[in-house]
Amino acid sequence: MTAEEVYDWLIASSTSSAGDAFDVHVAASIFAVAFAEAEQDGRDQLDSVGLERRAFLDLSGILFPAAAPVLAQQVDEHPVAVEPEEQSVRDILGIYSSDAGRLQAYFIAMIARRCQAPHHLWQDLGLRSREELRELMTRRFAPLAMKNRQDMKWKKFLYRMVCGSEGFTLCAAPVCSDCDEFHICFGAEDGESRLARSRNFGAANANAPMDTALLDTAPLNNALPEAAE
Repeated sequence: MTAEEVYDWLIASSTSSAGDAFDVHVAASIFAVAFAEAEQDGRDQLDSVGLERRAFLDLSGILFPAAAPVLAQQVDEHPVAVEPEEQSVRDILGIYSSDAGRLQAYFIAMIARRCQAPHHLWQDLGLRSREELRELMTRRFAPLAMKNRQDMKWKKFLYRMVCGSEGFTLCAAPVCSDCDEFHICFGAEDGESRLARSRNFGAANANAPMDTALLDTAPLNNALPEAAE
């Protein structure tokens, strides 16, 4: 299954969700792009998402109740390692969190894990645009969003916060406006949504001969109709 297909399946499985529509959308986007990335790179799905199995299944049951039984068959129990750098991002998100519930803890873990991916953060979360990332940060990390008044790129901003909390800085200039690398930290974060890219790839290859061996690497494919009913 493509990332877009996983997203559509999860959204169809959220009709009796206990979460609001935006949380459902964000979580479905993260799951979709993380699952596709894990398949492409030969990684474990939970390693790409950033949640232990118990937390992943709890979140799935809250937001995607119709899909939860299928998802439970896709993931194995094993520790998800968190490196010190990633833990520092988790800590910053926790300090400036707008909520203390377990759903918030799951979003903190997923965002911190997706910060380790190489694209713009909004892309690595599977979101449609940087504006959606701003909405996510404002809703769930309002004090942090207020601190980012200059609209620094979110990965840059989070790691700058990490540096400040640990007593050092990577910035040579005293203020951002005097920095020769201002354009690296600020400005447009252009690009295509990774879900849209997946949809476009699927459309471009719709008439290509199917490699049946690929079906063996996509166990969710056969689960789609059942979970979406």
